[in-house]
Amino acid sequence: MMNRFEGPGAREARIRYLDGDFQVTSPGAFVRCAVTGETIPLDELKYWSVARQEPYINAAVSLQRELDVNPELRKRR
Repeated sequence: MMNRFEGPGAREARIRYLDGDFQVTSPGAFVRCAVTGETIPLDELKYWSVARQEPYINAAVSLQRELDVNPELRKRR
């Protein structure tokens, strides 16, 4: 069984991540999560870092990446 990212038309998109939006710079069907490597269909892409230009599969992964990159955030109350 082929998933929807396999086959001749399925390519990874190149994206420029903006505040609250993103711009497709090279057409494709999906991007890969910067942390897990999982594919994210463009119509399901909701989490990314503008500063790092990275997409994330979900909010939990996004938060974990933020804490890994900025450990001082863990100390805030």
